[in-house]
Amino acid sequence: MSVVKMQSADAGTDRPVTGGAMDRVIERRGLPGWIKWAAGGTALLFTLLVFWLYAPRGDTQTVSAARLTISPVTNGTFEDFIPLRARVTPLLTVYLDAIEGGRVDKVLVEDGANLAQGQLIAVLSNAELQLSVLARQTEVEQQINNMRSQELALSQSRLANQRAVLEASLAADKARRQYERERPLAQRGYVAGKQFADTRDQARYESERLAVLRRSQSTDERLQGSQLAQQRASAASLRSSLGVARASLEALYLRAPVAGQLSGFSIQIGQSLSRGERLGQIDSPGRNKLMAGVDEFYLGRVQLFQAASVETGGKNYPAKVTKIYPQVQNGQFQVDLQFTGGEPAGIQRGQTLQAKLTLGDPVPAKLIPNAAFYTESGGNFVFVVLPDGASALKRPVRLGRRNTQSIEVLEGLDIGERVITSPYTGFADKDRLDLSQGKD
Repeated sequence: MSVVKMQSADAGTDRPVTGGAMDRVIERRGLPGWIKWAAGGTALLFTLLVFWLYAPRGDTQTVSAARLTISPVTNGTFEDFIPLRARVTPLLTVYLDAIEGGRVDKVLVEDGANLAQGQLIAVLSNAELQLSVLARQTEVEQQINNMRSQELALSQSRLANQRAVLEASLAADKARRQYERERPLAQRGYVAGKQFADTRDQARYESERLAVLRRSQSTDERLQGSQLAQQRASAASLRSSLGVARASLEALYLRAPVAGQLSGFSIQIGQSLSRGERLGQIDSPGRNKLMAGVDEFYLGRVQLFQAASVETGGKNYPAKVTKIYPQVQNGQFQVDLQFTGGEPAGIQRGQTLQAKLTLGDPVPAKLIPNAAFYTESGGNFVFVVLPDGASALKRPVRLGRRNTQSIEVLEGLDIGERVITSPYTGFADKDRLDLSQGKD
């Protein structure tokens, strides 16, 4: 058996034989390209979906629930009232002025004293006024005396007229009787014709003279009566003028025009006061009223004799509106309140009290608290918390009357729903709130 030696292709070389010539690279096959593109697109869509679900939206905002006030919609009784801060003022105030100027000679009372009506307060002196009054008094008395003389002359003239009428009446009666006696005798021829004619003429003359005197007396009486009435009226006017002059002297004695408490009185002896100068005021004792400012929004709802109440010392005191000042200043108008029963004990002028002005009768209603949310929403919408408490949605509502504690709900909310009543600052323009349970 013979052995045949195999020579490789590398025969003739001195390199050793290895198996390297038998090795080759095997290529690994991957996924097709379209699958890769499909997978990438799917991942991108999934990412966009997650972002759309969890990323914040333009009409949504995340707010910490810890900084919000959430209140339920309740069923209760709405009391239609407005709160007032009322200032105590005297019910009646009479100002004390110097009617006539002068120098202060005496001061008989002090500021804060309780005065009786007509009580003397101070005494002034005014020499010029006193001399003027004396001169005026003398002048008036002279004019009155002159008018009395004229009245006496008119009376004497009236008496003279009456005497003349009486004499003429007597003469006419005599002449008439003489004529009646002579007339039958003259017809029979016992009396001369000339004598009878003279008697007849004399009787006619005396009758006509009496008629003229009576007409003159009537005219004089009418004129004298008118003149006498004018003189009497002038005399009354002069007496009134004299009374005014004397009253100006009396005005130097300052007296209390009404009973009450004197305040703002600070004059000193020797001080010169001018006419009309304000010296103080007298306040009605134990009788006060309240002055309060009311928002102009309620101008059409406040009426005279409207009921109110004042709370002080843990008690409520009934009152009513007695006067309305319609002038609006700084967004408010003023009203006067007067107690209808007893006044609170110990209240002082200038003291401030809490009052409530009733605008309507209590009525059943759906209520939410009157809080700061109203400022931003204007009562047109609220954020309603969903039952899960994780979010709140903006909802249009219609709210009615409100007082310091609650607001009347007319439409848009149901009993038991919860609304955000804290301020809407920063998210009033959003439609949805995501309520986070952590702290901001």
